[in-house]
Amino acid sequence: MEASVEVHSWNEQGYCPLVFSHDWQVAILNWEPAIDRDTVSEIERHNQSDEVFVLIKGRAVLFVHPEGGELSVVEMQPGLIYNVPQGTWHNLVASKDVELIIIENRDTHLHDVEIRPINPQEKTVLAQRLPDRL
Repeated sequence: MEASVEVHSWNEQGYCPLVFSHDWQVAILNWEPAIDRDTVSEIERHNQSDEVFVLIKGRAVLFVHPEGGELSVVEMQPGLIYNVPQGTWHNLVASKDVELIIIENRDTHLHDVEIRPINPQEKTVLAQRLPDRL
């Protein structure tokens, strides 16, 4: 019996789901203007799925704003797994050479994403807490 292996890559800007199972999917996110420190303007949440991020290369900050809590900023390290629980507002700021793997429920990006603008207070806190090298 011959084993088969699927190999996927994504070298363009932005988000691309690549592997799908019945319940989950794996995507690659590369830098795009929406996650640049100078242009990030939105925050999102998923009400039916956690979202897992793994930094492969580059630099990235994951920022989260739990309902009723304070905005926090986590500087990501390559190879570590970062899980954002469902219902948590979140987004990224990343360097232009960033590559991340994202695991979440299947079709979350199509059916379970709520997006809103970053409010002025969040923008101020984010600007204060972002590392200079991003």
